[in-house]
Amino acid sequence: MQITSPAFKQNAREALHDAQLQKALGNVRSGFIEKRQKAADALPEFESLRDSARDIKDHALKHLDLYLEAYESKVTESGGRVHWAETAEDARNIVLEICRSADARSVTKGKSMITEEIGLNEFLKVKGIHPVETDLGEYIIQLRNEHPSHIIAPAVHLNKDQVEADFRRVHTDFPASRDLTEPEALLGEARAVLRKEYFAADVGITGANFLVAETGTSMIVTNEGNGDLTQILPRIHIVVASIEKIVPTLEDAAQILRVLARSATGQEMSVYTTLSTGPRRPGDPDGPDEYHVILLDNGRSSMLGTEFQDMLRCIRCGACMNHCPIYHAIGGHAYGWVYPGPMGAVLTPSLIGVDKAGHLPNASTFCGRCESVCPMRIPLPKMMRHWREREFERALNPATQRYGLKFWAFFAKRPELYRAATSLAIPLLRMISPRSGRFSSLPLAGGWTKYRDFPAPEQRTFMQQARERGLTKERNVQG
Repeated sequence: MQITSPAFKQNAREALHDAQLQKALGNVRSGFIEKRQKAADALPEFESLRDSARDIKDHALKHLDLYLEAYESKVTESGGRVHWAETAEDARNIVLEICRSADARSVTKGKSMITEEIGLNEFLKVKGIHPVETDLGEYIIQLRNEHPSHIIAPAVHLNKDQVEADFRRVHTDFPASRDLTEPEALLGEARAVLRKEYFAADVGITGANFLVAETGTSMIVTNEGNGDLTQILPRIHIVVASIEKIVPTLEDAAQILRVLARSATGQEMSVYTTLSTGPRRPGDPDGPDEYHVILLDNGRSSMLGTEFQDMLRCIRCGACMNHCPIYHAIGGHAYGWVYPGPMGAVLTPSLIGVDKAGHLPNASTFCGRCESVCPMRIPLPKMMRHWREREFERALNPATQRYGLKFWAFFAKRPELYRAATSLAIPLLRMISPRSGRFSSLPLAGGWTKYRDFPAPEQRTFMQQARERGLTKERNVQG
């Protein structure tokens, strides 16, 4: 996947002027927020479960090496095989080696952000292997040669008419006169097409919501059942998962599952929760002959022990972006890589570097809604501030911004000078302000006034008002 995060500002401008996208994004604002709130309100222990989920992941991360080794031992014991991949290239090559060992020509895939991260589809195509996405949203965007714009609703940026046009363009075996005006008709047609792919596939590839150290189990949650067909029909099942997906026990996974679907889609549970432990055993009616798990690092271990470790608690529910005003305005593709929204603003710089993704942590109002709804209580605004600090330290932001902050800091560190400067500036601005009390243009503030008016200051500063009201000494208000 081509990284366009450095062009975030241009991406955002284009998204803001895309009328169709803006209409589609209304579904995010109306479709997720209320459902999550109702699901949380209906569960009295929801907040306690969030605390428990956070503690489980923190414990697993603290002892990550031990649990990963335990998981590998259990997978091997069940007849499977674990492969360790330090980089995305390593993971791609392991998948290719497994596919070639089976002389595979086609691969079905369950929904997986980690395979998006390593660019697996493009890689397999180049190597002569045909990958087919089986999640409906992923299948739709694959037809369009696009990437997901949301981690749980990949095609949320599209409308029904666009999907119908793509189906008519690609599904040429169906009668041209068929009626595709209803969503049920589109779903039925996709099901008919994909069912053939399930039976033709030599290899099935899924991600994992959780890896259970206690049993060597990989766990996925879906609402369509496509993940089940992807992993039980082909001869080989490959799980691709990043190392932080590990949890100690099945009970721990069950605890986190109680906040996952509620936070993501407002469901009590996803329709399907599928557990896989090794290949088919003697007497099993179905299942793969080979079971492989690829454990990917790709920068995660370098986050351990840093101010960004809490990001590794993320369970990819999408709640942060569902509630983010920036995501609501520009959608997911503007972020320029796999992970959009607040979680992407933290994770993307961690994985590809702040030099390429430094704009993303700046794309935040710091309203805190993302942290308030995160089921794992990840302090996303704090970590975005850490990335802003890194960006500033490396002089990656514009010189005008850096010098402007230094200029402001010079005064802010000297309270008497700061108060004197503001006492002079405020009356001056009041004198030149329009009758409306709002500036439509102002020197050194063009970035603001280009899009909105700048309010004229009040008559007196906060400190002056505090002194007049006798609050300075009483409440120890200082400049």
